[in-house]
Amino acid sequence: MLDIRRLYMLKTVAARGSITAAAQSLSLSPGAVSQQLAALRHDMGVDLLRPDGRTVALTEAGRVLLEHADRILAAMEEAECAVAAVKGTVGATATLAALPSTVARIVAPALTALGSRHPQLAVTCLVSDQAQLRELALGTVDVVLGQRYHHLPETRPAGVEVSPLLDDPLLVVTAADGSGERPVALRDLSTHHLVVPPPTTDCGQAVLHACQQAGFTPTTRYVTADIAAQLALARAGLATALVPRTAIDPATPGIRTAPIEDHPILRLLFAATRRTETADPTNTAIIEALRAQRDRIAGED
Repeated sequence: MLDIRRLYMLKTVAARGSITAAAQSLSLSPGAVSQQLAALRHDMGVDLLRPDGRTVALTEAGRVLLEHADRILAAMEEAECAVAAVKGTVGATATLAALPSTVARIVAPALTALGSRHPQLAVTCLVSDQAQLRELALGTVDVVLGQRYHHLPETRPAGVEVSPLLDDPLLVVTAADGSGERPVALRDLSTHHLVVPPPTTDCGQAVLHACQQAGFTPTTRYVTADIAAQLALARAGLATALVPRTAIDPATPGIRTAPIEDHPILRLLFAATRRTETADPTNTAIIEALRAQRDRIAGED
């Protein structure tokens, strides 16, 4: 009989691209992973992986086995969710992956409220903007608070369910000058020195795309994905920043924020889980807490 743990290791190696990377994500030694995969190969009687430069790739037999492994692993999770739904109680542990820009105004307040309502639930929060949905599909996280910019095509791994939370526009942030929050034409920023995220990030790509749509290539003086740094540079009058609204504390002193009137840059914040026929009560509780905080933010803004 196939060992479910070995099937999961095969899936992880295929996703990570190497035994070393898979072992690191599984908190195991490369030797332990290799040993389990060798046992799986023995069980199947055929090679499942082949060298591919510095990485490994699935053989045809490995690809076929992984297709079945995905269904087996999904069926196991479905069974766990069904039993949890019958119990009707929120579990003891869960892992949430969230964007750095969502921590202060969404994640921290939501987890505080969640802890008051479900004190037995310990949520581990992984703050990163890298490959969140892949980690969700691999099962290393349970819920993702992610983003998608509206000008980019929607892409998601198979078996992932996405629930929209809110549209979050980028605001123009400059040093406070007492002029209020009058809308700003994006094309007027063509003469500004901007602080923007790296062009390899979704936000950096969105800013560049919007500026080009407005007829100019931005003059970038500072490049950082750190929103605190972006706001500090704007407050000092050294640069103009373009920052998501929910990433800005309305009480932040020394800055002026204004909406973009001609070429708005919007990101969709969403909650994502692995798709199951029966909703997991623990994941549902986390998403409900995120939605409640979204509603509170809407009331503040």
